[in-house]
Amino acid sequence: MQVLQVQLEIRPDPAEVGRARRWARSRLVGSGIEADEPLSETLILLVSELVTNAVVHTGCPAVLRLLLTGVRDDSSGAPSGTVRLEVADLSACPPAPRHAEGDETGGRGLELVDGLADRWGWAHEGAGKRIWCELDRCEAATAGAAVSYSGDASCGVDAPCGGEAATSYKGFAYEAV
Repeated sequence: MQVLQVQLEIRPDPAEVGRARRWARSRLVGSGIEADEPLSETLILLVSELVTNAVVHTGCPAVLRLLLTGVRDDSSGAPSGTVRLEVADLSACPPAPRHAEGDETGGRGLELVDGLADRWGWAHEGAGKRIWCELDRCEAATAGAAVSYSGDASCGVDAPCGGEAATSYKGFAYEAV
């Protein structure tokens, strides 16, 4: 089985969302997932939502990881396996899914992740957390999201970053883009 893992350091700046989408799109194309494929379009939307949440709700640096597992099926040439997106940040506050009403401009991100991903969840990572989602790369994939959420809605937008960014991600290689 073939595994590709790449990651990008994200600064706490809303402009990083566009940079993360461009970076992810180029990595997907490099792994054989064409930019106009529905899988690619869904993945880019998921990147946008997860990175936006990290940038807007934590104000902390983050790391976007893209993990592709599997190989091409020799009989059909179709890819199989899983694409996993992860965003790790330095805020210990868990994600707080909510339901936006009417004309509200926020509050739909995790609903989109829940509706588009095959699976999603989060876990504590060091002083912060890691939010992840997965999409299956096979024809038989179904879009029924399973969530792993143990909510604590007590954290607000001004949650502290929780320490030194350089030491929290020690051991990971970053790619400059």
